[in-house]
Amino acid sequence: MKKFAVRSTSLLLAAGLGLAAATAWSAESLQDVMKRRNLSQQDLLAASKTYVPTGKRDEFVTFSSGGQSGQVIVYGIPSMRILKYIGVFTPEPWQGYGFDENSKAVLKQGRIDGKDITWGDTHHPAISETNGKYDGQFLFINDKANPRLAVIDLRDFETKQIVVNPIYKSEHGGAFVTPNSEYVIEAAQYAAPLENKKFYPLEEFNEKYRGGVTYWKFDRKEGRINPKESFSFELPPYSQDLSDAGKGPSDGWAFTNSFCSERYVGGIEKGRPPYEAGCSAKDTDYLHVMNWKKAAELVKAGKAKVINGHNVIMMETAIKEGILFLVPEPKSPHGVDVTPDGKYMIVSGKLDTHVSVYSFEKIMAAIKAGKFESKDPYGIPVIAMKDALDKQVQLGLGPLHTQYDSKPCLAYTSLYVDSQVAKWNYCEGKVVDKLSVHYNIGHLMTMEGDSVDPKGRYLVALNKLAIDRFVPVGPLHPQNHQLIDISNDKMQLLYDMPLPLGEPHYAVAISADKLKPGVRYKVGTDSRTDKPHPGKALAGEERTVKKGNQVTVYGTLIRSHITPETIEVDVGDEVTIHLTNLERAQDETHGFTVSTYNVHASIEPGKTVTVKFKADKEGVYPYYCTEFCSALHLEMQGYLLVKPKGWKATKTTLAKGSYTEAEYKATVKKVVDTQVIIDSVVAYITSVNYKDFPDVVAMVEDAFDQLGKTKGLKEKHEAFAAKKDWENANLWAEQIWQYQVKTADLGLRAKTYLEQNGAKKVAK
Repeated sequence: MKKFAVRSTSLLLAAGLGLAAATAWSAESLQDVMKRRNLSQQDLLAASKTYVPTGKRDEFVTFSSGGQSGQVIVYGIPSMRILKYIGVFTPEPWQGYGFDENSKAVLKQGRIDGKDITWGDTHHPAISETNGKYDGQFLFINDKANPRLAVIDLRDFETKQIVVNPIYKSEHGGAFVTPNSEYVIEAAQYAAPLENKKFYPLEEFNEKYRGGVTYWKFDRKEGRINPKESFSFELPPYSQDLSDAGKGPSDGWAFTNSFCSERYVGGIEKGRPPYEAGCSAKDTDYLHVMNWKKAAELVKAGKAKVINGHNVIMMETAIKEGILFLVPEPKSPHGVDVTPDGKYMIVSGKLDTHVSVYSFEKIMAAIKAGKFESKDPYGIPVIAMKDALDKQVQLGLGPLHTQYDSKPCLAYTSLYVDSQVAKWNYCEGKVVDKLSVHYNIGHLMTMEGDSVDPKGRYLVALNKLAIDRFVPVGPLHPQNHQLIDISNDKMQLLYDMPLPLGEPHYAVAISADKLKPGVRYKVGTDSRTDKPHPGKALAGEERTVKKGNQVTVYGTLIRSHITPETIEVDVGDEVTIHLTNLERAQDETHGFTVSTYNVHASIEPGKTVTVKFKADKEGVYPYYCTEFCSALHLEMQGYLLVKPKGWKATKTTLAKGSYTEAEYKATVKKVVDTQVIIDSVVAYITSVNYKDFPDVVAMVEDAFDQLGKTKGLKEKHEAFAAKKDWENANLWAEQIWQYQVKTADLGLRAKTYLEQNGAKKVAK
């Protein structure tokens, strides 16, 4: 007791000192802080616009491509706090992505030519839309390096599907969705023969190499792309780039720009000028104008050619059916962006100082009148630029990408060479404001800025260079995403955010209240298929099955133990471990790994996950929960025992400690005292309207589930006490207390939540 008193006094003293320090700190004035940190009034204004107080949430959620990481980065706006990395094309250890069998099956969908591709270059995310508005249900992302597209379900922020483009060797122009997410658009980048395993020399580039645009059919009910109902346009060997789908009056049409329409093939090693010279020699490239709705009808009518098992509308058919046209655009453009009203398409040429505003009405009029200035070398009708343009507006050097404001006619365009954002009016054709960014901005993004209903408020500049903005971390610098306030006439730079994971290219942001992610799965769910997992086990159903050299474990996890706690196999056995997280409380995730076997799983509440490996080396291998989940997290452990061939036990009882009757009685008293606390918490919770709070209901259910596990344990520890087996008596009583602790933890969390969120007393 004396030691306890001394320790308690020390803690109180430390708390007092902390309070004194806090009081001293709070005495520092705002002016003192400004002086000490050399801050201006403008700095404070910017800080106040981005600050999200503790416990509060962001207004918008951003999904940024992760570039060479092959992942998606999720962060909040205006705080710019990173919330998650989503494993997509690349293994991601924290989530066990690529280390458990369920996620391996998704990655396996991305194999090319029978080979695993364990890296990707993600570029352009797109959020699913309903009537042209973001609906927050799905996210799509492309892989430029290996022509692939992935589907992410925003109910749990997990990658569900990867599809490989069967006719491309590279792509850049994905992902872009049609207004009701009927199709996800993906454009080729560098032309190549469409047939698999076909070789043609570069001398036959014009005749045998082709570009294309793919329209992946999306089945919203299944949450998956349906390759059988998808199709592509065969296009000339121009380098297709980015795309956008029409809206409103232009719905049913889509637009894809291009570069290197010169069809130049380089050869600097042969004494020829390099690509950068040959691919920018002409003043214009081509904007592709495609009628995707009619194209889909043609595919159903059997007018497509099947190449590598994929439907392709050949150029000859597209020309004959009047669904493919070209319009000249300033050279080397990067992006075509349809205005929210669907009346205009804005294109920027990187080597031009203007943005070009194309009129959908004028393009349709030219098509209807058959008014074409020429045909390209492949016979595609070319509409004269003057017959398609509404206006051109001079903005600055290196215009790239355009996004839209919630205010009519206002647009924002990135200026790569000038390192600026230009705010301009595309109805009046005039520049409104410019703001310098740091440095060499690529894409930019406004809130829901490529939907029919932009939200305005903020803009993010995705800068290619950071140079001197952050503390040096070696020659490889982070990327710099800069948050800009666009709510007023003049833009204001608010925040620099280093992004140290790959080179993000594009991002999309959605109002946070449109996202409705779940917090738990139905017990026994395979989250990658959204179906019941055959390896599901409930409490009491845990078992190990051995057939020959195949060992299958059906296990469970719950604070704070893994069942089973010992797995015994023979060297050479194939081991499959299914694990079900029995938790129902929010954020009670467990992890699982076995020492040196290169397996890992993240098992969220209700999920069942499988890990598999060959026990190819005899020995003792601890396994444990990798996610800090409770006070006794470190005790959430077990042993994989890999026995040598022919091994026989020499001892038949487990090692044990020593306990006394006094220790047993102290444990029993601890159990009784803890139950008093639990009863008081339950009394409070049931006295208020807790059923009006779904999160609390889940915690209460989980708490009673934990407490229910004590059933029969009192009789068990009393029976051992009667035999004076103080070890078993004490430990079974201790197990009751462990369940009580978890019950109390949940109950106190529920009580705090109710107190902080205005729970009201209910009449009895």
